This record gives sequence, structure tokens and C-alpha cells, in this order.
Amino acid sequence: MATYNAISSEKLARLIGTPKAPLIIDVRDRDDFAENPFLLPASLKKAHHDVADWAPSLNGRWVVVVCQKGRKLSEGVAAFLRIAGAEAEVLEGGFESWRELGLPLLPVERIPDRKADGATLWVTRARPKIDRIACPWLIRRFVDPGATFLFVSAVEVEAVADRFGATPFDIEGVFWSHRGELCSFDVMIEEFGLSFPALGHLARIVRGADTDRPDLEPQAAGLLAISLGLSRMYSSDLEQMDQGMLIYDALYRWARDAADEKHDWVSHGGRK
Repeated sequence: MATYNAISSEKLARLIGTPKAPLIIDVRDRDDFAENPFLLPASLKKAHHDVADWAPSLNGRWVVVVCQKGRKLSEGVAAFLRIAGAEAEVLEGGFESWRELGLPLLPVERIPDRKADGATLWVTRARPKIDRIACPWLIRRFVDPGATFLFVSAVEVEAVADRFGATPFDIEGVFWSHRGELCSFDVMIEEFGLSFPALGHLARIVRGADTDRPDLEPQAAGLLAISLGLSRMYSSDLEQMDQGMLIYDALYRWARDAADEKHDWVSHGGRK
């Protein structure tokens, strides 16, 4: 059971991937981080020694602080954050507890470089349908909550990526794209080490919808229909992406918590 102002790894793992997840900040020292160059999903790396400088920017935020063992560094940083107006907790047992439970960890080498604002920058083709909405959802929920996405003409994706230092995805010939029968969403889950079971289920649905294989999962045809309808509702790619986030939030929670639940009129009191 978590102590005062602490959260367990099990509870935090249930929150990650949901819209109301806390901001996770890793404050491990240089040696500990070098020994294990991984991050908890959706976490940011910050230096504990200059917390007084960056703490005010988190006023009003819910934050979970992670150090190696959940002791002095995370306790101290969390205390500073509370002074700055954040609702701050520490991860009980720290990074070691999370790792010992075998929970997913992001390899830092796979995370693109962050820009001056601290966020990653991605670019893909305009007029997204399935993969190009699913991937931004995955990145924002499990890799970088502050990620920025550019939607440009297909022929200009790589040039824009080069000129603006963005990471291209879901176009032919780049790292973050289809591989064999896998779609870009599959590749990101694999490369980022996001071995949450519900994501594996969701990946099959996305793959079926994105590659015209509705036989992979019963929900694939429905996702295709919803995605095509959504693309016709919005002329703005960014607005479409923002609205599409809700679809993947719902599918993830269904895959995680309700995939076996049935619904019919009789069982819900429709017949006397």
C-alpha cells in the first residue's frame, strides 16, 4: 500500500494511457539514468537540482515524481512542486519498483530529440484517416504528452522533416512506418516497448482497419467506418486529430476493461 503522498506502480500503470493521467517526471541522477536509459511511459526527464526554476510551470498540475528508489530526490522535488502549487506525489519504490514488476519502459534512444519547448515534433501526410490519428494518440498518451504534429502535403513530408527537425511517420521509406503486415501503430508499440496487453488488442483493430483486413478483429470494420466519417466532418487535420483522440481513448479503455462485457436489451431491463 502506498504511503502518504506516494502512488504505487500498479496504480500508476492503470492511469497511464488515459486522458486524466498525471504528468510523470523522472529526476534520477546522471549515474542511475546512464545505467538504465529508459523512462516510464509518458514521462519527462528533468534535473532535480534546478527544480526551483521549473517547478512554477507546473502550478495546478498533478505530478508523479520518479527517482531511483522513491526516496530523497523524488521526495525533495515533490515538496518543491507542492510549494509551487502542484499536486505532487512520488512513485513508491521509484524506478526500481516499476522495473521489478516488469512494467513497460521506453528506451530513450527511440524517443526523438525534443525541441526548445521540451516537446517532440512529428510530421506526416495531410488528411489523416486511421494510422495517422492512432499514432498521435499513442505518442501523446504513452510517449510524449506535449508532442506536436504537422500535417503537410505527402510529397513534402520528408523535406519538412529535414528543414524543421521533425520526425516523419506513416510515409514510405522512413523508420516510423509500415513494415510487412504491420502498420505504423504496430511499429511504434514495438519500438517503444509498450507491452501493455490492451495496446496489443487495440493494435490488431487498427491494423485491420488500416490495411483492409477487417477479419483481424470484429471492431476493425467499425473503426474504419468511424474514421472515414470523422475525416468528412472536419476540414482541419488538427481538429480531426483532437476529436479522434476520444475514439482511441474509448477503444483503449474498452480493450483494457470491457472487452468481455456484453450488452443487450434484455439483460439491461428492457423486457418484463
